[in-house]
Amino acid sequence: MAETVTPAVADPAHPGSTRRERTGWYFYDWANSAFQTTVITVFLGPFLTTVAKLAAGCELGADQCDGYVHPLGIRVAPGSYYPYLVSLSVLLTVFLLPVVGAVADRSVHKKRLLAAAAFTGAGATIGFAFVTGDRYLLGGALFLIANISFGAAIVVYNSFLPQLGGPDDRDAISSRGWAIGYLGGGLLLALNLVAVSMLSEEGNPQRTLDLARWSIVSAGLWWAAFTLVPLRWLREHPTAEALHGNGNVLTDGFRQLGRTLRQMKAYPLTLFFLLAFLVYNDGIQTVITLASQYGIEELKLEQSTLIVTILLVQFLAFGGALALGALARRIGAWKTVLLSLVLWTGVIIAAFRLPAEAPLPFMILGGCIGLVLGGSQALSRSLFSQLIPAGKEGEYYGFYEISDKGTSWLGPLAFGLVFQLTASYRVGLVSLLIFFVVGFALLAAVPMRRAVIAAGNTPPRVL
Repeated sequence: MAETVTPAVADPAHPGSTRRERTGWYFYDWANSAFQTTVITVFLGPFLTTVAKLAAGCELGADQCDGYVHPLGIRVAPGSYYPYLVSLSVLLTVFLLPVVGAVADRSVHKKRLLAAAAFTGAGATIGFAFVTGDRYLLGGALFLIANISFGAAIVVYNSFLPQLGGPDDRDAISSRGWAIGYLGGGLLLALNLVAVSMLSEEGNPQRTLDLARWSIVSAGLWWAAFTLVPLRWLREHPTAEALHGNGNVLTDGFRQLGRTLRQMKAYPLTLFFLLAFLVYNDGIQTVITLASQYGIEELKLEQSTLIVTILLVQFLAFGGALALGALARRIGAWKTVLLSLVLWTGVIIAAFRLPAEAPLPFMILGGCIGLVLGGSQALSRSLFSQLIPAGKEGEYYGFYEISDKGTSWLGPLAFGLVFQLTASYRVGLVSLLIFFVVGFALLAAVPMRRAVIAAGNTPPRVL
C-alpha cells in the first residue's frame, strides 16, 4: 500500500514544522555523527593505513614501511592509500549527489530515500568486520560505499532544513542539529575509548588493530539504529512539482537536474558562495579526516591519546556550535563564519609546530578545534539554505555536499600527493593553508543580503 503523505501541524514558532519533527531531524545528526567521529576522524585512517602496510609486506607495528600496494595496478605508498580513497569517493559523489538531490525534490517520499542511503552506508560500515589481515582492497571498497551513501543521506537530510523554520530560525535549528550530533558521536567514541583502554594489550598491535575494526563496526550499528528515529518523526514536505509530477521520479529527476544546471547562471551569487564553501570546508574536512593519521604517523602518539583528544573535541564542539550560533544572532552568521576561518588558519600553523610524542599540546589544539568546528559548519549550512531558490533544496544541497561531512577531495588529494613526494606529513599539512586563506577571501567577497534577495528569499534580520 502506498504511504500517505500528511501535512504537519505547524508550530507557531516555526511555521510549517512541529517540535517533534525538528527533534527527529536533530536525531539524524546524532545517528550519522558516529560514522563521522568514530570511523572517519579516529579509526579508519590508521586502520586502513595499517592494513595497506601489511599488504605491502611490512611487519605489523613497524614505524617505517618502504613497500607499496598496487590497487588496479597503480603504485601507491601505504600512507597515501587512505587520502586517495577519500578523494576517489568524492569524485564519484560529484556525479551522484546532485542526482540524489534532484530525485529528492521530485519525490513525495524523501524519508524512503533517506532510509535507503543511510542503511546502505551503515551496512557497508558493519561489513568492516570482514576486513582482516591484508584485505586492503575490501576495506577500500567498503569505505567507498559507506562514504558515498553517507553523503547521499546528508543531501536528503539537509533538504528538510528550509521547511523546518523561517529565515530567522535556521541558524539556531542548524546549530542545534550539529551540537546534538557532536553529543551522539562523542558518546559512542567514549564507549569505544573505554573498550580500547580496557581490552588493549601492551606490545600486541594485532589486538589494537582488532579493537579498531570492531569500533568501526559499532559506528555502523549505531548509525542504523538511531536512523529509525527521524524516519519515524520527520514529516514529508513535498514540493508542488513532486505532488503534481507524472512519470518516473528518477528520469524526472535527471531532467530536472538538467534544467537546474542551465538555470544556475541566473543565481551567480549563490554559486559564488558555494565556491567559497567548497574551498574552505574542504580544508576543514581534510583536517578532520586526516587528524588521527597525522597524530599516529607523524607525532607518534598512542591511539588512546587520539581518542581522548577527539572525545574532547566532540564535547567542546557541542558548546562551540551553540556559542557560535548565539554569536551569529548578534553579528550575523556570515561574519561569524569569517571569524572562524581566521581561527582555522591559526590551527593549521599551530599543528605544524606541534612536537612529536607530546600528548598535551595535541589535546590543547584539539580543544581549540572543538570550539570553532561545529559553528563554522552549522552556520555555513544555514547560510546556504537562504540562497536556494524555493523547491530546489535537494538539488542545491547535492552540490553543497560535494564538500560537506566526510566528502572533501582536493585537500586529501593535495595532502596525499605532498606526502608521496616529500614523505613528510608536516609539509602535507601546510599545503592545507591555501584552502582557508582562499576560502576566506572568496566568502568575504559575497554580498550576502543581495544574494538572498536574488534567490527570491527574505533575508533574516541579522545576516
